[in-house]
Amino acid sequence: MIKKVQQITYFLWIACVVIFAGCYLCYPNSFTAENLVLFLQSFESKILLVYIILSFFRGFFLIPSTPFVVGGAMLFPSMPFTILVISMLGIVFSATSLYYFSDMLGFSSFLEEKYPNQVVTWKTRLQAKHGFYYVTAWSFFPLVPTDLICYVAGIIKMPFKYVIAGVFVGELLLDIFYVYFSATLSASVIS
Repeated sequence: MIKKVQQITYFLWIACVVIFAGCYLCYPNSFTAENLVLFLQSFESKILLVYIILSFFRGFFLIPSTPFVVGGAMLFPSMPFTILVISMLGIVFSATSLYYFSDMLGFSSFLEEKYPNQVVTWKTRLQAKHGFYYVTAWSFFPLVPTDLICYVAGIIKMPFKYVIAGVFVGELLLDIFYVYFSATLSASVIS
């Protein structure tokens, strides 16, 4: 029964990721910070709640956090610290979920069978004493999805405390820049 639930969950998750990826490839202009702001504004009085929910669950679909962080800062330019906290909580929630989610679905045994050399390479890198720095650098670099490193770290069973600390440090530095730059830019455009 557990195996069947894993397979169904895996199928639904992959289907959602494929649908979002297809939408992103077909309509890339729809996934900008500006369009996210327009979408959120349609919720009027519930706008902050919808923003929080989207920030927390976007990681399950491997959607980058950058448009959400920038969009939130543009939407709430007078609340940069609040947006930073929401963004970081959403990132930590996504990172934690993906770290544990990867093993729950049994991906580790699948990948060890399918790609044994790559799994050994990543195990060596991430479980070495400098593994924290790999995760931090990966999280800080804006062109690679942080959620992916969390997923891989969960599969190879990197100690969780190093994964979450690396993600937190790397994303915090990046998000501080995004939030305060976007909020400042947005406030100057409004005035």
